Amino acid sequence: MYNLSLDYLDLNRYGWVINTISPEVNSVIPGNENLIKDIVESIRRLVRAEYLDSQKMSKQYGLTGPQSLVLRLLIKKGALSSADLSRQMYVTPSNITGIIDRLEKKALVERIRKQGDRRVALITLTQSGQKLGQTIPDPIEKKFVNQLADLEPEHLQILAMTMNQILTLTNTNEEEEPYPQKGI
Repeated sequence: MYNLSLDYLDLNRYGWVINTISPEVNSVIPGNENLIKDIVESIRRLVRAEYLDSQKMSKQYGLTGPQSLVLRLLIKKGALSSADLSRQMYVTPSNITGIIDRLEKKALVERIRKQGDRRVALITLTQSGQKLGQTIPDPIEKKFVNQLADLEPEHLQILAMTMNQILTLTNTNEEEEPYPQKGI
């Protein structure tokens, strides 16, 4: 497997940008440098598009991308536990707790004890959360889905295999905790 080490530059607390490709790429994969750079650039543009979509949501509606996703999930699926939300959003339990806390402060969600098991709190939308959740625009993911639906099945299969390969290269695994905590 090739060593595609990337240097990351943290521009601000909301996002990151790939700064440079390691010089080893040129010596390890002769002839493929431009393709590799194009792939990395495409990933950078995709991450940037997601970031800009989240920033737009924040400016227009006072919600972060993850907060708007919580509202959408609760509209679609009804009351959920924070553990269920965490799994569906691919974030750690501590992250989802912070997201829910901020939505609760905005009076958009509330925690309700589950009948029969008071240890579990279900997250539900308030009336204002329901109203706001129905007015926020579709996320960039829905735009992807609409565009992908127009592709031929063979192209979708190739794209799915390619995305899975990229995830494999980055050691991304759905089964793992999204951000393992140090020392545990």
